[in-house]
Amino acid sequence: MSAHRSGLTVAHIAALLFGLTGVLGALIRGDAAVVTLGRACFACAALATFALVHKLPLVRTLTLHKLRILFATGALLAIHWVTFFVAVKVGGVAVATLGFASFPAFIAMLDMLLFREKICPSEGLLLTLVTMGLVLVTPSFDFGDQGTVGLMLGLGSGLSFAILAMCNRRGVRGMNPVQIAFWQNAVVSLLVAPIAASGLGRLGPMDWFFLALLGIFCTGLSQYLFVKSLETLSARTSGMVLALEPVYAIACAWWLFAERPSLRMLAGAALIISATAMSARKGPQIAT
Repeated sequence: MSAHRSGLTVAHIAALLFGLTGVLGALIRGDAAVVTLGRACFACAALATFALVHKLPLVRTLTLHKLRILFATGALLAIHWVTFFVAVKVGGVAVATLGFASFPAFIAMLDMLLFREKICPSEGLLLTLVTMGLVLVTPSFDFGDQGTVGLMLGLGSGLSFAILAMCNRRGVRGMNPVQIAFWQNAVVSLLVAPIAASGLGRLGPMDWFFLALLGIFCTGLSQYLFVKSLETLSARTSGMVLALEPVYAIACAWWLFAERPSLRMLAGAALIISATAMSARKGPQIAT
């Protein structure tokens, strides 16, 4: 197998694992906070093991300034995960994932509002495609509709991830990625534990199994594979493959939960995925 083909395979596996996040969240019989806490704890354990094996520092080189940044970004990660899993529980996997997939549009808007960066024609097209896609995906414009509420929560997840991505891009430069991920997950565990720790005791064996898959494979391994794919693929190519995450999520939800998307939802999904793929040409962000 050529290096390029191997890189594509690795990138597709990463996209599939990212796409399974919502599916596993739906399978776990616990609320969003419980799922978030379990995911963060398993991710911390996996990252700590990886750091130990590869002799990567987790505590050394930390300063008070870095700890403040890691706490703030960890809090954003907690908000992102909780809102995403609530969206999954309320509106379903497909709607939640498509709402989250709007995050590149939020990044473009935040760059314009906060940093006075002008929107180029391609970014204007991105915003237009995402807006049109969300209009098509919205089940109804009635907030009594669970699908609509799920989509709004998915959008909240996308917004919080956009802010997190911008903070990571500007605030944690020069830090070890494994160290960043470990401490951000540790902060998530710390913040969510007071409201979710008691719920862990009510989980069954299969729930723990799905949580382990979610934390170890859909969090730790998926991010590692994505970074690994960059060794043989350009950032643009890896990002384009990663843009298929909603496709994998919708396909899995259709297969497992009979969440059959309507033609209108598929049309909206095509617009959002096209916009996400277009944004990836400028450089991908690691997904949920």
